[in-house]
Amino acid sequence: MNIKEALMKEHSKINTLAIVEYIGNDKKRLKELLAVFAIGNVQLTQRAAWPLGYVAELQPQLVQPELEFIISLLDKPLHVAVKRNVLRILQDYDIPEPLMGIVADKCFGYLLDKKETIAVQAFAMRTLYNICVKEPDLKNELILIIEDMIPYGSSGIKHRCKQTLAALYKL
Repeated sequence: MNIKEALMKEHSKINTLAIVEYIGNDKKRLKELLAVFAIGNVQLTQRAAWPLGYVAELQPQLVQPELEFIISLLDKPLHVAVKRNVLRILQDYDIPEPLMGIVADKCFGYLLDKKETIAVQAFAMRTLYNICVKEPDLKNELILIIEDMIPYGSSGIKHRCKQTLAALYKL
C-alpha cells in the first residue's frame, strides 16, 4: 500500500482503518504516514491525521520514539490541522523530560493567543495539565492563565477550563 495514494483516493473510516492495519507495528510504515502528515498539504494532512490518531492510541510504543519529530511540526508554518492533531496526540502521551520545556512553551503560547482555535487551546490545556503533574512549579502559572480565559471563552473552553482548574487544585 502507498499511504499517500490511499489518502488521496478517499477519506473514509474504512480507508483509515485499512491504513492503520497496514501500519500495524511497522516503524517504516509509521514514518511514511508521518511524512504525509508533515507535507503541509491541507487535504492530505487532515486525512493523515485520522489514521495517525488511531495509531497513536493503539500503538503508543510505536509513536513514542517519534514524539520529537511530531513536536517539531509545531515549529513549522503548517495548517492548523497539523497543530490541532499534534496536540491531540500529545495530550495522551508522557512527554519526555528533554521535550517538556519546548512543549510547555508552545502550549502556553497557544493558550495566550486570543486568535487560536478552541480545539488547539483545549488540547494545549490538557497537555499542560499533564506536564504540571510532573512539574508542579508550572501549576500556578497555568491556573492564572486559565482563570483569565474563563470570562471570554466559548462554552466548550469554559467547560475545559473548569475541569482543568478542579484537577489542578487537587495537585
